[in-house]
Amino acid sequence: MRVITVQNNQGIPKYKQIISSIEKTIEKGHLKKDEKLPSINKVCLEFSISRDTVLQAYEELKKRGIIYAILGKGYYVKSTEVKIKQRVLLLFEELNIFKEDLYNSFIENIGKAIQVDIFFHHFNLQVFQKIINDSNGNYTKYIIMPTNLVGATAIIKTLPVDEIYILDQTNAELKLFPAVYQNHQKDIYNGLENGKTKLNKYEKLILIFPGFREPLGMKIGFQKFCKDYGFSSTVITEFKDREIKKGEVYIIPDDRDLVKVIEKSKLQNLKLGGDFGIISYNETPLKKVVENGITTISTDFVAMGKILAQMILKGKKEQIENKSTLIIRQSL
Repeated sequence: MRVITVQNNQGIPKYKQIISSIEKTIEKGHLKKDEKLPSINKVCLEFSISRDTVLQAYEELKKRGIIYAILGKGYYVKSTEVKIKQRVLLLFEELNIFKEDLYNSFIENIGKAIQVDIFFHHFNLQVFQKIINDSNGNYTKYIIMPTNLVGATAIIKTLPVDEIYILDQTNAELKLFPAVYQNHQKDIYNGLENGKTKLNKYEKLILIFPGFREPLGMKIGFQKFCKDYGFSSTVITEFKDREIKKGEVYIIPDDRDLVKVIEKSKLQNLKLGGDFGIISYNETPLKKVVENGITTISTDFVAMGKILAQMILKGKKEQIENKSTLIIRQSL
């Protein structure tokens, strides 16, 4: 059984003919999982084509997860699912409820012809590098959440440059890559500005900013707003057992700190939205009902997932700033 057929003057690039031949052979059941493909040298000699042409075809099939390579031995069938035209790596920092919304939106909009594999680096540079290294060359697209990891850019640039998309956070070093991202400095500034009428009744704004996972732009935007509008303010790295004073507003990026602040306010018999205020970061369904509603500054993660999927499906190379809004509730 001839696995590969290549014809001259067909009007179809020869590497695509190789891909199509292998796909058809697999679909007909003549190539099974783990069976070996003809060697690159054999295909070159048989059809008088360049090694680069055959390698281009094999590498495309490899990226789609249809074949795999064993160094020094050759290429073998990995999957018989030839209908999958793209294989996407999705590298998140962690999974939480709003990132789950983003993921579900992306999967819903990307379609069934594209396989998506999700991994998590948990803000660990070594884990980040291992995932990138192990995945390099095995996907048609790489969607990366670099967060604020120092050294992440150099690792990302080892991937095929035309196949990289940046998600959620970007920076000046990553500007050459398409992205759907949050502008944290602008978002927190505009959010606080839109809530200024409510904030005027309070005496001090406090940002809880551990600084490990949180984007630096969030802190910069907060400080700029307070300076521009004359608000007394401070930035703390942790809440712990801090005493809440009347007239304070806490801006809280991490939901664990949100719980701590609410629990402490109950011990002090303080009324949320009266004695003190809270603005939380990132909208979740629970914040609509907790303590009669928590005010949030949040991007639209569902929209982010949809925009990203459309970019990939249409082959667009853009940098899109995802919108953010202030949702005012009783906590302010």
